[in-house]
Amino acid sequence: MVESETAPSSGARAARRRRRADRGLGLLGITSILAGLALIATFALGLLEGMQAQDRLTTQWRQVLTENPVPPPSNSIDPGLLKPVDGVDFAIRVPKLGYYAAVKEGIDQTILYSGPGHYPETPWPGQSGTVGVAAHNVYWIQFPNLGNGDEVDLETRYGTYRYAVTGSRIVNPNDRSVLVQTKGRHLTLTTCWPVWAGAFATKRFVIFTEQVDPSPPPPGAA
Repeated sequence: MVESETAPSSGARAARRRRRADRGLGLLGITSILAGLALIATFALGLLEGMQAQDRLTTQWRQVLTENPVPPPSNSIDPGLLKPVDGVDFAIRVPKLGYYAAVKEGIDQTILYSGPGHYPETPWPGQSGTVGVAAHNVYWIQFPNLGNGDEVDLETRYGTYRYAVTGSRIVNPNDRSVLVQTKGRHLTLTTCWPVWAGAFATKRFVIFTEQVDPSPPPPGAA
């Protein structure tokens, strides 16, 4: 039997399959692009809402300090002041960067969504040991510009404590050694690295500081 001349050749069938595959890949690419744009838009909207929430918290904190003037910092702290007020523990100020923000109690995602948070298991400013503060990299994108000797202040209801940067390090996210409590009075700041990577960051950037004002009591002092 002679094959009909109108029957498609194997080459034509292969070409049609390639065209169908190309169309499928094209649709997949468009879908991926749209999904990516939607993700970016959601992230941008969340960031805007977070910044607005941070502004509200900072305004509320300043109002608290206006109604209750802050005394000079001391190495002797009233334990009754070591608790959050409306969820805020204290504020952080970085003069070199023009940065100021209220710091909430806790470091889970709902807390860090709108600004920095205080590691609950670490001391408060002015206490012995290492105060820990974390934030999303989108809020601290300028912090890698800090160098040794730069000033970081923690403003509490019982005084403002000044710290000086002593160094920085990039570590794995599960490295808890950066918050190990040591002698002296320190502040450790943590955020995700690279800071420009947003939610896709894979490391952690850590800044180490030590308290310089008021001068910590000598070792062994009560």
